[in-house]
Amino acid sequence: MASAAVANLEDEFHSTDKPAGPCVMIIFGAAGDLTRRKLVPALYNLAKENLLSTNFAVIGVSVDELNDEAFRDQVTQFLDKEDHTAEMWRWFTERLKYERGDFANQNTYECLAARLQAIDAQFGTGGNYLFYLATAPKFFADIVQHLGRQGLAREENGRWRRVIIEKPFGHDLESARRLNTEIQSALSEQQIYRIDHYLGKETVQNLLVFRFSNSIFEPLWNSRYIDHVQITNAETVGVERRGGYFDNVGTMRDMVPNHIMQLISITAMEPPGSFQSEAVRDEQAKVLHAMKPFQPDEVLHNAVRGQYGDGSFGDSAAPAYRSEPGVAAGSRTETFVAMKFAIDNWRWAGIPFYVRTGKRLAERHTEVTIQFKKTPLQIFQDTAGHKLRTNQLVIQIQPEEGMMLSFGAKIPGSTVRVGSVDMSCEYAKYFKSEPKTGYEVLLYDCMIGDPTLFQRADMVEAGWSVVDPVLDVWRAVSPRKFPNYAAGTWGPKESDDLLDNDGRKWRKI
Repeated sequence: MASAAVANLEDEFHSTDKPAGPCVMIIFGAAGDLTRRKLVPALYNLAKENLLSTNFAVIGVSVDELNDEAFRDQVTQFLDKEDHTAEMWRWFTERLKYERGDFANQNTYECLAARLQAIDAQFGTGGNYLFYLATAPKFFADIVQHLGRQGLAREENGRWRRVIIEKPFGHDLESARRLNTEIQSALSEQQIYRIDHYLGKETVQNLLVFRFSNSIFEPLWNSRYIDHVQITNAETVGVERRGGYFDNVGTMRDMVPNHIMQLISITAMEPPGSFQSEAVRDEQAKVLHAMKPFQPDEVLHNAVRGQYGDGSFGDSAAPAYRSEPGVAAGSRTETFVAMKFAIDNWRWAGIPFYVRTGKRLAERHTEVTIQFKKTPLQIFQDTAGHKLRTNQLVIQIQPEEGMMLSFGAKIPGSTVRVGSVDMSCEYAKYFKSEPKTGYEVLLYDCMIGDPTLFQRADMVEAGWSVVDPVLDVWRAVSPRKFPNYAAGTWGPKESDDLLDNDGRKWRKI
């Protein structure tokens, strides 16, 4: 995992990372939004930080009729205009190449192999290849197997070959297992990097550092002191132009087995023996295996689904999900999920993990909230103006990255009045960090061969094992009333009831 050395508050935070080694990054599906909005800007940020090798190049592969120049113009449109005159701009853009091809045609891979040999000779990239599958999931297995047949996945003579695979990885447990089997027929597990861009967020990575480098928190991180954990992942956008795709997937498949499970596993994991990738991922996997799958009757009480209807954001009207392009008129697809999970181990026994995620919610916001237990003796509860809340630790992931700790303090005055104080740290202000796409760390880690922030096969399958029983019940039982929340709100009433029934409430955002 990329790291930063911090001397003290007066010093600047200088990066201690070295440039990655020589390689070519091959992006399948390079004509899509992901490449121009996230991947190429992330690569350019790495270049400006001197974290790319001088022996580096990119080849975009897609069915679109483009040449190198047209491809460069397309994928650099989201880079800052002031960068265009910089020397780094010339260096970077001349390394952006394009190869047209059909993913299902073996001839594409023969042409790609020849192009890669030419790139190796031109830029000295040493035969090290990083393949990024920014395509529809139906192409994942085919692309990997074609790479294997062409010999492009073979590692020999010190050359490495790695493949980054976007989510969703399967659509249920059976399909995830099948996909693992298919790609492992051409690749070893060490070559497979199942990406989740949430793990590129600084605050997600900092959860590990926060917990295991601060002795004041780790002793409290258990069922003795923590009442419950909340995870919120809220989006204000609807399905946009993805209605046809999303209507066959839904929020449960789209978000819970990957983003949500990763946040749960990092929050709840035991201290690893080291920060070596396998040690960290072993502990994450243990959390996922300890999560109790729902029995059919438990789904009705511990899982909530919703679908947004008409609503508004300020003065702007928002259409109902069923009115979105590509969505079936009577769609039963959920756009909101709230669940109550239990982790069956010594640290977390009896501590609920509440999660909610959805589209067209009131704000774009992702956070993890650690709600500590009340003090056993509320000695200040009878004081005038008593407003003491229980301690909360909030890890904010997006749009702002930071942390906030609330604790009790005396309100200034001649009488004893107790209130809550929030102590916060905003990453952008404290570390003077530049805005990032969230992919910089992940791409860099893949180039240096560090899989810590990527999912292993067993982690993917464990996540689906928890989700599958809920999907089975939802397929069998129709939703009672869809749509059941207005766009621009925080979801259906049943989401609030999930916590109210336990005497708790969602943290107000």
